[in-house]
Amino acid sequence: MTLPEKRILISDLCKVLNTYMSKDQIKGVYQAYILAATSHDGQYRKSGEAYVFHPINVAMILAELKLDYHCIVAALLHDCIEDTTLTREDIIRDFDEEVAHIVDGVSKLTGLEFRSNIEQQAQNFRKLFLAMSTDMRVMMIKLADRLHNMRTLQSIKHEKQQRIAKETIEIHAPIARRLGLNNINKELEELCFKYIYPYRYQVLKHKINKRYGNLKEIIEKIQDEIRSRLEQEGLSDIKTSGRRKTTSSIYKKMKNNHLKFSEILDVYAFRVIVDNMPQCYQTLGIVHNLYKPVPGKFKDYIALPKINGYQSLHTVLFGPNKVYIEVQIRTKEMHFISEYGIAAHWHYKSKNVNTSKLAGNWIASLLDIQQNSDTSIEFLEGTKDDLSSSEVFVFTPEGEIIQLPYKSTVLDFAYAIHTNVGNRALAAKVNQVNIKFNTELKSGQTIEIITNKNARPLPSWLKIVTTTKAKTSIKNSLQEESASKLIRLGEYLLTNALDYQGYVEPISEKNGKLACKI
Repeated sequence: MTLPEKRILISDLCKVLNTYMSKDQIKGVYQAYILAATSHDGQYRKSGEAYVFHPINVAMILAELKLDYHCIVAALLHDCIEDTTLTREDIIRDFDEEVAHIVDGVSKLTGLEFRSNIEQQAQNFRKLFLAMSTDMRVMMIKLADRLHNMRTLQSIKHEKQQRIAKETIEIHAPIARRLGLNNINKELEELCFKYIYPYRYQVLKHKINKRYGNLKEIIEKIQDEIRSRLEQEGLSDIKTSGRRKTTSSIYKKMKNNHLKFSEILDVYAFRVIVDNMPQCYQTLGIVHNLYKPVPGKFKDYIALPKINGYQSLHTVLFGPNKVYIEVQIRTKEMHFISEYGIAAHWHYKSKNVNTSKLAGNWIASLLDIQQNSDTSIEFLEGTKDDLSSSEVFVFTPEGEIIQLPYKSTVLDFAYAIHTNVGNRALAAKVNQVNIKFNTELKSGQTIEIITNKNARPLPSWLKIVTTTKAKTSIKNSLQEESASKLIRLGEYLLTNALDYQGYVEPISEKNGKLACKI
C-alpha cells in the first residue's frame, strides 16, 4: 500500500515564497488561496481530501522552481473557472488581467460538443499550446497540475490510472523534458512506469535496490575517491553528489537496446559541479586518469547542447570491483539551467541568464504545425512526433549546428533550414558526397542542399521525412500545387467552351476571379 504524501498547507507554501517574494506579494497569494478555498468549498477529490489542497500542491511545485507572483496566484486559481462559479471577470476584478489570462489558458474547453474523447483531448491541447505560445506559464501550471495528479493517482480506478499515465508519458513528460524541467520529467516518467507496468516496476526496483545494497560501500568509496583526486589537483571549490539512476530510465535503456538488467553498466551516476567551462574539461581528464573510460561512452553536451539548453559532459568509467559508473560534469550555471530549465527565466537570480530562448524554436515549430494542421487531432499527433527525445547533431556548410530527431533524413534537414529550401531541394551532399534524399543523418555530418527555383515537392517525399515541420510543409505545398492545377484546368475548359460558343474575348483575372466579356 502506498503511504499518503505529506499534506502541504498554505503556511508551507508561504514559507517557500518568503525566500524570494515580497511581503505584499505573499499577501496577494494568501488572498488567492482564500478565494480558491471559498470557490472550491464542498468539493472533494477521489481521495476524500478537500479539493483546495490540489491547487496548493500545484502552487508549491511551482514555488520550488521560484516562479513569479502572477504564476503562483494563477496556480491557486487554475481550476476555478472550469469547476466553480468564479469567472474570468471576477479574477480580473480581484487581481488583474495577467492572472486571468494564465488561468483562462489552463482551463479546458467547456460548453462545446465533441465527436469523441480523442477529439476533445486534441482540442484542449490545441488551446493549451496556443495559450502557451503567448505565455509559457500556462504550460508550467499544466505540468505542475499533472505532476500532482500523478502523485495522487492511487485513489482512482486501475483503468483510469492506465489512461492518465499513458497520456502523461506521451505528452506531458516529453514537454517537461523539452522545456528543460528535468526533475519534473524524471518524476513523471517514474510514476508513469509504475502505473503502466506495475509488475515490471516492482521487479526492477527490487533488483536495483539489491545491487545497490551489495555495493553501497563501493559506491561511497568511489565518490570519496573522485572528490579527493579533484582536490589534489587543485579543484577545491567543487560539489560532488551520487545517485542511482531511476527505475524508468534503466527500463528504457533495457528496452531500447534489448539488454538484460545484468547487461546495464551505468546504474550509478555521479555529478561534479565546478566554477567554469575550462574546469569541466580539466575534471574530465582527472576522472579519466582515475578510472579508465569506456570507449564510445563519452558525450559532450557542452559543445553540442541538447535542444532544451542542457549542457554537461557525460562519461562512463570502469570503477573498482567491476562497477561501471557515469560521471556528469558541469558548471554552476549549467547546473542551474539543468535544474530549472525554462523556469529559470522567472528566477530572481536569472537576470543575466537568457533562458527565455530555451523553448523559442520549439514554440515556433508548434505554431508552424498549428498553421498546417487541418484538424486538432492532426495537430496533437504532429506535436507528439515533434517531442521525440532522441536527436542527431549535423552541420550546415557554414558550420551552423542543426538538431534533428533521431532517424531524420536529408530532406528533414532541408526543411529545418527553411521551408523554401525544402520545397526547392534538387539534390544533396553529405560530407561533399552526393546522396539520396532518404539517407538517414548521423551526428557530425555536414549537409549541403542544392536548390532550384523550378523544383517542387513530390508526394513520395511524405514517405521519406520524419519531422512534423517537413510533413506539414510538403502537404501544404502539394495542396497549393493541386489547387493551382485545378484552376489552370478550369481555365482551359472554360476557354474551350466559350471558344466553341463563339466568344473570342480572352479570359482575364479580376479581383482574384476569372472573368470574360460576353
